[in-house]
Amino acid sequence: MHLRVINPNTTAGMTRKIGDAASRIAAPGTQISATNPASGPVSIESHFDEAVSAVGVADEIRAGERERVDAYIIACFGDPGLLAARELTRAPVIGIAEAAFHMATLISTRFSIVTTLGRTGIIAEHLLQSYGFTHHCRRVRAAEIPVLDLEDNGASALDRVIAECRRARDEDGIGAIVLGCGGMADLTEEIGEAVGLPIVEGVTAAVKLAEALVGLGLGTSKYGDLAFPRPKPFIGEFERFSHLKND
Repeated sequence: MHLRVINPNTTAGMTRKIGDAASRIAAPGTQISATNPASGPVSIESHFDEAVSAVGVADEIRAGERERVDAYIIACFGDPGLLAARELTRAPVIGIAEAAFHMATLISTRFSIVTTLGRTGIIAEHLLQSYGFTHHCRRVRAAEIPVLDLEDNGASALDRVIAECRRARDEDGIGAIVLGCGGMADLTEEIGEAVGLPIVEGVTAAVKLAEALVGLGLGTSKYGDLAFPRPKPFIGEFERFSHLKND
């Protein structure tokens, strides 16, 4: 089984970290490859960043199809380009926010999200509503750290995330915490030990869900809105998407 973990931003160090976290949790026999687009934002912290990064996600899916990848994981908590990615493949495609929400509801009746910035917390609230998890989430909290602080100022960023997780534990009446950033993929154990609650992290949750879907022989339906896009010309820098092959 070959799972492709796509980091939608262009920071290679974060891609390596995400890939390492995925590999550690993967079952024996599961191959993990981690990639990121060649072009796009170095971090994803806004709707605009997500819109630009979604094009890179599409490119990575198309590359994976040539390699016959069995399933894909979009390793950004905004799940950028998720539905578009599903249109491009029969393989399962899982967003890490979607995966984390599902896993958290299997072990608790209420959870809170701890993410990086307040503005990305609003994006998480939109996803909760879209995916139908609003009534499970008590609060979306932000440690107010830029995403790249997880790379450049790791110890300080971790301290702030732990502090916010402890506030969630003490104030929100929850049973679990969801970490709201793919850049936190390597922090689950440390945060869990410091906070004492189950900590759900989306990259690792998505790996296990992807393994389950592939094992069950389930892929993305090509009936309805997730059918392959209709072939048509694209102009200018997106000409590479012209006449997409539907197979």
